[in-house]
Amino acid sequence: MNFELLALILYFTAMLTIGVFFFFRSKSKSDKDYFLGGRSMGPWVTAMSAQSSDMSAWLLMGLPGSILAFGLGQAWIGIGLAIGTALNWILVARRLRRFSQAAGDAITLPQYLSNRFVTKSKTLQVVCAIVFLVCFTVYVASAFVAGANVFTSIFNIEKGTAMLIFAAILIVYTFLGGYKAVCWTDFFQGLLMLVAVLAVPILVVLTKDLDTALLANTVEFNGTSYNFVTNVFAASPAEIANGLAWGLGYFGMPHILVRFMAIKKPSMVKKSAIVAITWVVLSLAAVIVIAYFGRMLVGEQLLLAGQQSMVFIELSRMLFPSFIAGLLLSAIIAASMSTADSQLLVASSSFTSDIYKPLIRKNASDKETLWVGRGVVLIVAVVAYFIASSKGDGAQAIMNLVENAWAGFGSAFGPVVILSLFWRRFTYKGALAGVISGALVDVLWLAFLSGPTGIYELIPGFAVSMIVSIVVTLLDSKPSEEITAIFDAATQKIED
Repeated sequence: MNFELLALILYFTAMLTIGVFFFFRSKSKSDKDYFLGGRSMGPWVTAMSAQSSDMSAWLLMGLPGSILAFGLGQAWIGIGLAIGTALNWILVARRLRRFSQAAGDAITLPQYLSNRFVTKSKTLQVVCAIVFLVCFTVYVASAFVAGANVFTSIFNIEKGTAMLIFAAILIVYTFLGGYKAVCWTDFFQGLLMLVAVLAVPILVVLTKDLDTALLANTVEFNGTSYNFVTNVFAASPAEIANGLAWGLGYFGMPHILVRFMAIKKPSMVKKSAIVAITWVVLSLAAVIVIAYFGRMLVGEQLLLAGQQSMVFIELSRMLFPSFIAGLLLSAIIAASMSTADSQLLVASSSFTSDIYKPLIRKNASDKETLWVGRGVVLIVAVVAYFIASSKGDGAQAIMNLVENAWAGFGSAFGPVVILSLFWRRFTYKGALAGVISGALVDVLWLAFLSGPTGIYELIPGFAVSMIVSIVVTLLDSKPSEEITAIFDAATQKIED
């Protein structure tokens, strides 16, 4: 009997059960309940959901594989992400929760940005929603590709069938349960991911005789030599800056920011922040250690086969009985699903709240909006499935685009979100100019300057967006008393 497959079946059954449970349990039929959980999520669920939706299969395959191949210099990405996570929770989370409620009880990031400036113009809201739909469809497609790749590498399942199973389960619990189902599944998936990444290095230490001298060897990869240990210290200033810059992306990530908006009380943010930051630091540190040990135990065979991303899978199978290994490998599927479900829901909420209701059906009822949102979940997932199923170079092109989408979101929305929360003088025109300039510079830098300079496009994109937002605001007339009243209401010292 294939115990790894049995573990995976049990895992998927649990995820489906959660979705069905919240579909029948939910008493509220409003769009706010479906998309934001009625702002009723507790600190633990909020924290775990935010971080598991942040870390996709990249955490267990991409990052350790990159470190295994290129050396510990790649750990700077993990350091940047840890710092970015901490700053996002400390600086943004509590304020965004209060601002989003003060700004017309907004349930999406584009809606919040429009309400924050009390504008009748839907330009910013619609532009943001379109960007979300396009980028998140691509993101979900990448999750389908990652999920299918894990299935086919672990079990004897044809790739098309594996992707169909993955997509179907993801669609069902997101379609039925909405935000609460997504958060609760992400909560358990976050726990599973943490247990998995901690269990592997701990058991390596307990059971293996590690020869640290092996780590001094130079790794040959793609015709280039890398010293595995010293690379982390010998990294160039550009490599360090690029790694740390990943942290800037958090300030503009819609599927993470929406978690801050949905927590039950602003006062709960402190506990959530402690849980979330602890989770991220432990997970990223454990993954770096997994790659470190993997270089000694399975590095040569994986590098020769070009399968460095399989290091977590190989160590899990080496160290644990098949059923336990199956549970640990389910963490990779969990990582993919916890990111994709959040992106499906944010894309859906952006369409219904920022395009459908304000522009297509202004008098749409909550029930109608709710079911339109469910329909969008289905449509986005189906489109993503067909994109992910494309033959030839299509899937790889998608994966490359998704890597840059992080920079796109961070460049376009990060500075605008920060300024909207901390600058009373900030105006709508400044926000609109910041979003457009950040996105434009990000794309142009990626197309023409990223290769020659070696600088990650998020750095210039974020900087230009911040500067343009400030300059345009200062040139614009001061905001009205109605706009500043929202800022004052959200920042006043009141009991949460």
